[in-house]
Amino acid sequence: MKNKMDNLKYNISEALELPKDIVMDLPKITIIGNIQINILNHKGIIEYTENTLRINSSIGIIKIEGTKLELKTILQEEIIAIGNIESLEIIV
Repeated sequence: MKNKMDNLKYNISEALELPKDIVMDLPKITIIGNIQINILNHKGIIEYTENTLRINSSIGIIKIEGTKLELKTILQEEIIAIGNIESLEIIV
């Protein structure tokens, strides 16, 4: 059932030229070099340490590893983290 709904949302976003991340409730991840990451449409923070940041999303857990990670901004729809980003993994 969910797959049919996702297909319908995808087709509507294509036909109306709407952003897929908004219509399909997908996270939008922007990485600036290895020093900053912006995540829109998140579902909350699961874990936060200086070396690991795990964020819940509609597609799974977004895991960021690095050193000196620091949360710069936490809003209902957006998280901005800075530091030395070494890896990004999406766990479905």
